[in-house]
Amino acid sequence: MNESALAATPTSGVPHGLPRRTAAQRVLDTLVEAGVEVVFGYPGGAVLPLYDALHAEPRLRHVLVRHEQAAVHAAEGYARVTGKIGVVFATSGPGMTNTVTGLLDALCDSIPVLCVVGQVARPLIGTQAFQECDALGISRPVTKWNARVEQPEDAVSIVRKALATATGGRPGPVLVELPKDVQQSLVDAPAPRPQPESPRKVTSLACSPFALKEAAELIRSARRPVFYGGGGLINSGADACAAFTRIVRDRGAPCTLTLMGLGAFPGSDPQFVGMLGMHGTLEANLAMHEADLVVCVGARFDDRVTGRLKDFCPTARKIHIDVDPSSVGRLVPVDVPLIGDCGDVLTALERELAVCPEPAADLAGWWRLVESWRAVDCLKVETLDDVIVPRHLLRELRSALAGRDAIVSTDVGQHQMWAAQFLPFDRPHRWLTSGGAGTMGYGLPAAIGAQTAEPESLVVCVSGDASILMNLQELSTAIQHRTPVKVVVSNNGCMGMVRQWQELHYDGRRSHSWTEALPDFVAVARGFGWQAERVTDPKELPAALARCLAAEGPFFLDVAVAQTANCFPMIPAGAAHHEVMLDEHTMYRLPGA
Repeated sequence: MNESALAATPTSGVPHGLPRRTAAQRVLDTLVEAGVEVVFGYPGGAVLPLYDALHAEPRLRHVLVRHEQAAVHAAEGYARVTGKIGVVFATSGPGMTNTVTGLLDALCDSIPVLCVVGQVARPLIGTQAFQECDALGISRPVTKWNARVEQPEDAVSIVRKALATATGGRPGPVLVELPKDVQQSLVDAPAPRPQPESPRKVTSLACSPFALKEAAELIRSARRPVFYGGGGLINSGADACAAFTRIVRDRGAPCTLTLMGLGAFPGSDPQFVGMLGMHGTLEANLAMHEADLVVCVGARFDDRVTGRLKDFCPTARKIHIDVDPSSVGRLVPVDVPLIGDCGDVLTALERELAVCPEPAADLAGWWRLVESWRAVDCLKVETLDDVIVPRHLLRELRSALAGRDAIVSTDVGQHQMWAAQFLPFDRPHRWLTSGGAGTMGYGLPAAIGAQTAEPESLVVCVSGDASILMNLQELSTAIQHRTPVKVVVSNNGCMGMVRQWQELHYDGRRSHSWTEALPDFVAVARGFGWQAERVTDPKELPAALARCLAAEGPFFLDVAVAQTANCFPMIPAGAAHHEVMLDEHTMYRLPGA
C-alpha cells in the first residue's frame, strides 16, 4: 500500500476516530486552526511534500511569488495590513537563504512572520547534500526563534509554539525547518485545541499603579510636552492608536511619529507636527529638543530618531511605554518606564489621567513656539516648468490620494522620505515601509501582500528607479494573482540617497551611484502584462497620476524627476535635533544658540 493510501486509512486508537495524516498535512491543519488564510511561497524539492498537501487543502490560499525574499516582504505587507501573522513556504538551500533579507526586515520592524522551510531528509543532514544548508544557524540572528522538527509527532506542537512566539510580546519572525522525510511521515491526530485568543487581546500590563500615577502627574504638569509614537503602537492595534489619539487630544500637546509609526495619530490633525528624525520636519525635531516632557509610546529611540545621543531632549523628562523590557532604557535613560502592551498601558494611563486632581498646565506659549517653527515651512514645494521636482510629484500624489484611504508602500531612499513627509495617514495599517533594515526591493512585494489582504482597496507602491529593480520580477506575481497594485516610480536615473550622501559627506565623489543602463520601464512593465506610461512634463503629471490610480488592473507610472534634487530637511550624521539643514546652504539655528 502506498503512502497516499495509508494517509487516508483510518487507524484504531486514533483520538476521535480521525484518520492518520502526514506531518505536512498536520502542519497545514495547525495553520488553519490558528486562523491563517494565505501563504506566500515558492516550491522546491525539499518542500514538495508540504506543497503536495497544500494542493488538497482548500482552506489555504497560496500566492506564488517569483523570489523567496519577495515572499517574506509580501507576508510582511499582509501582516501589517491585517494585524495577522504572515506565512511563508520555501525550499531548502538557496530557497531558505533567499528569505534571510526578508526575515531581517521583519525582525527590525517587529512584524510577525512564520517561515516554514524544507530541509533534506534527516539521514542526509550534515552531508553537504544537494540544496542542504544550515538553516537554523543562518536564520538564528534574524529570527526571534527557530527550530527543526526532528520527530514527525512534534510538528504540530512546534508550529503552535512558532505562531505564539511570532505574535507574542514584541512581534517578529520565526522559522521552522521541516526535513523532507518528516513531512512525509504519518502521524496521529493531535489533541484538539480551541481557537486561541489573539495575543493582542490578552492583557499585558507589567507596570505598577504608582508608575502610572507618576506618569499622569508628569503629563498634566508639563508645560512643553511632546507625544512620540512608533511602530510598536501600530503593532498593538487600532484600539491602542485610538487611546493614544484621545490622550494626545485631551492634553492638547504636539504629537510626532517615527517613520514606522505614521498613521498611529491622524496625519491631518493640527496637533500632528510631522515625522521625527533625520528627515523629519523642523517643527517635530525642535519640539523634541525644547520639550520638558517626552512621552514615547512603542518606539526604540533608534539612531535615525535621536541624532547625537548626548544632546537628545536635554531638558526633558521621559516616559517610555513599550511591550519589550529590553528596549526601555537601553539607549536613553527614562524617568518613568511603563512595561506592557501599548494598548493596555494607554488604557490604564487614560483612566489615571481622568482622575488626576490637578488642572493641566497651559500650553498656549508652547504652541506659539511650535507654530513659529512650523511657519518656516520646511516642506515648501518649488516647481519648475521643464522638469518634475520630486517634492512636486509627492504633493500631486497627495492630492490624488485625498479621501481615498489608500494603502501606500515604499522602497528605500529619497522617495521613501519624501513619501513619509508629504503623504498624511489618518489611521494605522495604511503605511508600509522598511524602517530598521532599510531594504531596497521591499515596496512592490509588500504592496502585493497588502492587496492580497484587501482586494478592494487602492494600494500604491512609491519606488525609485534603483529600488524597483531589486524585485522587479514580482510584476509577474501581480498579474498571476490579479492584484491591481499601482507603482509610481520617482526616476532620477541614480541611487538618489547614496548620491546625496556622497555630495554632502564625501566631497561630491559620486562613486558608482549612477545607473547607466536603466531599462525602458514602460516596455518592461507592458511585457509583464501591466498598463504603463512615462511622464516627463510637470503639466501632464496630475492627469497621468489620475489615469494610474483609476486603472482597473496593475499600472506602472514611470515619472522622470530632477536628477540632483536632495531630500531636506535633514539632520546631518552626528548632529542633534536642533541642528537641521533646510537645504544645501541653510542650517536652521535656534535663537541664542
